[in-house]
Amino acid sequence: MALPQMFDLTDRVAIVTGAGSGLGVVFSEALSEAGAALVCADIHLDAAEKTAARLRESGRTAIAVAVDVSDAGAARQMVDEAVGQLGRLDIIVNNAGIGGVGAPEDIDPAGWAQIIAVNLSGVFYCAQAAARVMIEQGNSGSIINIASILGDGASLPVAATAYAASKGGVVNLTRDLAIHWAEHGIRVNAIGPAYFPSAMTEGIFTAPEILHAIEERTPMGRVGKLDELKGPVVFLASDAASYVTGQTLFVDGGWTSW
Repeated sequence: MALPQMFDLTDRVAIVTGAGSGLGVVFSEALSEAGAALVCADIHLDAAEKTAARLRESGRTAIAVAVDVSDAGAARQMVDEAVGQLGRLDIIVNNAGIGGVGAPEDIDPAGWAQIIAVNLSGVFYCAQAAARVMIEQGNSGSIINIASILGDGASLPVAATAYAASKGGVVNLTRDLAIHWAEHGIRVNAIGPAYFPSAMTEGIFTAPEILHAIEERTPMGRVGKLDELKGPVVFLASDAASYVTGQTLFVDGGWTSW
């Protein structure tokens, strides 16, 4: 297969959760630009529709669906709607997530439970619903979970213990699902971004002392640029990564290499 064909996602259907804002918009754009038909899913349907409309304006296929990923039934309904409207499912990017900062001794049970429910359980529910369809289709599929550099180490320079715990869970969940679904031709990988500009990281990017600490800690000396996430997600979704599973690709300017 020629190299351009390896990255071509034409005739494939992809779901991106959390597609209404932040990194979800970038992942949706990247997969769409590579040729995939997109299902833009978000807890806020109007935000998902805004992303889908932008893709359609460029002549691409895109629909919007509402989903609360922390609800297993809603995750199944999202997948069923995607298949019902677009006929199949080849790729899912489990991007939906919430943040949370504060000293670990101050975390309340409700806050802890919500972060784990969305960031970890939500990834599992969506992956499970997608895998069931992919197995029924009898062909390969790509599941891409969005982890974080905080899934590979402590939360620095801002304390985010529940978030770090949830993302650490995503990293190992990715390994486990990859092992169990490999026999079905389903690849399960993760992307572990460092600090990128988004609504979730706005507090960091508007605090000069924190931003400076991040830049000093990063070997490349800077935070990430949103377009730098496009290549990794297309790679993991495509045939170029046909022998890659159970891996977390850290897009971090060298952060996790320390």
